[in-house]
Amino acid sequence: MKKLELVFHQCDVGKKGYLSREDLKIAVVMLCGYKPSKSETNILMENGTNKECPGVPLEQFVPLMGRKMSSEDPYEKTRQIFTAFDVHCRGFLKMDDFKSAFKRVAPRLPERTVLEAFRHADQDSDGHLSFKDFENVISYGLANTAALQEPQNNSFGFFSVENTYN
Repeated sequence: MKKLELVFHQCDVGKKGYLSREDLKIAVVMLCGYKPSKSETNILMENGTNKECPGVPLEQFVPLMGRKMSSEDPYEKTRQIFTAFDVHCRGFLKMDDFKSAFKRVAPRLPERTVLEAFRHADQDSDGHLSFKDFENVISYGLANTAALQEPQNNSFGFFSVENTYN
């Protein structure tokens, strides 16, 4: 629950006390590792808002995301993300695949950050990310998210929430 509260506070741009639609998308990326579709975001907003609040308040966010996260298999989710990135169905990702995927899911993320992520994930420096390499970097990002202590620290592994807003 502490992790969900931390993510909520990190994503509550302007400290409004609730997450807007855009804030909620970033929270899903931080917690689940993927950008939610429009229909998924609509469902989350419908299930998380009440009449007194224009967005998803903390007291709705925690149980909403808790249910969502408990129903997902982390290995399967990582496999789905890898498959979505592997548009050429090669079974590995090249730097261009990685950059292209991040342009779609995080268009404002600096290219330098994407390059660093690729280099970090490419353990054997062969220019290819296998699923195992990819799984390791996703696990690294999730472990760092769980280790965060301060709400003002807006990092997700080596990705920054604030980069998505700039």
